[in-house]
Amino acid sequence: MSKKRTKASDVVELVEEALGIRLPVRLRVWDGSEAGAPAAPGTPVVLVRNRRALRHVVWQPGELGVARAYVRGDLDVEGDLTDALRLMWRTVREARDRDPEAGRLRLGPRRIAHGARVALRMGALGPKPARPASESRLSGVKHTRDRDRAAISHHYDLSNDFYALILDPAMAYSSAFWTRDPQPGYGLVEAQQDKLDLVCRKLDLQPGGRMLDIGCGWGSLSLHAAEHYGVHVTGVTLSAEQRDFVVARAAEKGLSDRVDVSLKHFRDLEAEGVDAVASLEMGEHVGDAEYVDFCASLHRYLRPGGRALVQQMSRGQHDAPGGGPFIETYIAPDMHMKPIAKTIGLIADAGLEIRDVQAMREHYPLTVAAWAQALEDHWEQACDMVGEETARVWRLYLAGGSLAFEENRMGVDQILAVRPTAAGRSEMPASPLAWLDR
Repeated sequence: MSKKRTKASDVVELVEEALGIRLPVRLRVWDGSEAGAPAAPGTPVVLVRNRRALRHVVWQPGELGVARAYVRGDLDVEGDLTDALRLMWRTVREARDRDPEAGRLRLGPRRIAHGARVALRMGALGPKPARPASESRLSGVKHTRDRDRAAISHHYDLSNDFYALILDPAMAYSSAFWTRDPQPGYGLVEAQQDKLDLVCRKLDLQPGGRMLDIGCGWGSLSLHAAEHYGVHVTGVTLSAEQRDFVVARAAEKGLSDRVDVSLKHFRDLEAEGVDAVASLEMGEHVGDAEYVDFCASLHRYLRPGGRALVQQMSRGQHDAPGGGPFIETYIAPDMHMKPIAKTIGLIADAGLEIRDVQAMREHYPLTVAAWAQALEDHWEQACDMVGEETARVWRLYLAGGSLAFEENRMGVDQILAVRPTAAGRSEMPASPLAWLDR
């Protein structure tokens, strides 16, 4: 006896046929019918709340259509979102061992015709849904000064108060450095302080020295270096909200004479002969072709013997360099990540000597888990600040981003380089224990 067809079984059939995988999650649609993986404790349940969720995917097949349905609240997950995404990725990986095309949309004429018939039967065909308001809408040529400024503003000018909800008190928005597992008395606050100290030790900051912090964010490194290492720091950002935040916090800490912030594109910065340059997860915003200029700028800023530290995310040679349609549309438009080997080569080609590369990939899921928990702990407050749609963007961003590092689809590394003297001296210690064993 054949099973009775339901709206849920129709949707599951379409998804499994289009992707070439068995759906590992349970699906519940707007009429209450369910299908997919057997109901069991711990099995994530995907909720298709209305027909508009399907229309998002019909009009924009793939990751972006699903993301649009999720951020609008038409699609949801009952249970842990990260677990649901992890289960889907594991299913795709296992299926690709048998079929390299599994998990990729198969939109041949037959499947499109069949999908259209099922969608029509379900009432899922209709006008194209409006794009969520939280999507980026940039114009102009990529990586011009104006477009770079707009791209940075889309992400970083969201709300200082919102970022304060999810980040540590120092407002460090890059991977922490966890010297031990999270435990009572050692969490995100301590791990971010350990990261800032690690950077400062690698740069060998000394009282009275001069440092540039390119892409300074909310000033966690600039303020830490000035307060604890006695250097004079110029932070560089394209975000007016970040600039104002750093200026105010420097005044609160009595560091205004040691910290200033330049609201400029790095190309327009007039600096030379500095002792140290740091750039923590800003290089991803520079662009691919433009990265040559970025590396040349690092060399130009430094005095002979001066050091540069670049903490940067990476992607594989054949992975989406912008992070994929969701990240590129909602989070970091125009971002470009490259393989770590290519980044190292470009820095070296600029005349800087590579002295140390420290992989920190496993540190990012721990960092993101703390941010995600803070978002959930302050969910209603976050929705009041930025709206539920944007809060849902961030919930999806943090869940997906954590998995990308966990599963080695993204990496993050600290690259330490030096500008040698004319005689070729690096003025560096012989062993990295000089900065690690403290």
